[in-house]
Amino acid sequence: MTSIENFLDEHLASGRETFTRREIAAELTLTTSGLESALTRLGARHRIVSPYKNFYVILRPEDVVVGASDVDRWIDALMKHLGLDYRVSLLRAAALHGSSHQAAMVFQVIVPKQLRGFEIGRQRIQFLTQAASQFKAVNQDEFLTRIKSPSGFAKAAGVELTLLDAARYSDSAGGINGVAQMVMTFGDRAVPRRLSQLAVHYETPCVRRLGFLLEYFQHDKQARALEAFAAAAKTTVLLDPAAKPVIASLAEDFEKNAKWKLLLNGEVEIDL
Repeated sequence: MTSIENFLDEHLASGRETFTRREIAAELTLTTSGLESALTRLGARHRIVSPYKNFYVILRPEDVVVGASDVDRWIDALMKHLGLDYRVSLLRAAALHGSSHQAAMVFQVIVPKQLRGFEIGRQRIQFLTQAASQFKAVNQDEFLTRIKSPSGFAKAAGVELTLLDAARYSDSAGGINGVAQMVMTFGDRAVPRRLSQLAVHYETPCVRRLGFLLEYFQHDKQARALEAFAAAAKTTVLLDPAAKPVIASLAEDFEKNAKWKLLLNGEVEIDL
């Protein structure tokens, strides 16, 4: 076994599945070109993959088929490498909270700056950007939960944040019906006080859509926590923001929900 292979095995034995170029360079007495060649050989032999520059994930034999271990296991280490706070949200967080219908091939992470997504093996990682001031206000421990894995923990949106994130980024959450699926499944577990605290940092239209869906599925306590946001709204918006823009002359064909100030431009459809 070479010294670099010992480095990998020792990492795995201690529960660490990732390393950076700086870490391995500090451990091994290799020239820059020698280290580059060694890393290239390890990649060709499917012992490591590099989802981001200078960051590597060590592969176990069972990981080779899918190209990398589950993102849960190394997303926290990657974000620390990038120096960014984050939270796993949307479809992956929904699955964590019990919405099995939300299982997806994409792993979605919300961050306070634009970040390029990537594919690694069969997995796709998508980064969604939230304005830095809003992100900082909501990405607090009391509103977060954790995804536990054999290599540690990953930060994830709690129930309330997941619902608001889904309403805000509905096009990445399966559309309005994807949001509805989440609301039906675990909306009753949202703490009303937390919903109202967090909603201040989200755009009013998405808060109203969430409020409407909470009421639709008879999660009345949670819906009441968002009523004030609808009462203060000055304009009416579409329930489904992904639908084509409404022609003014056709708007009267849609039912209007006066309480939430929404045009109901589509049916709420869910999987049972």
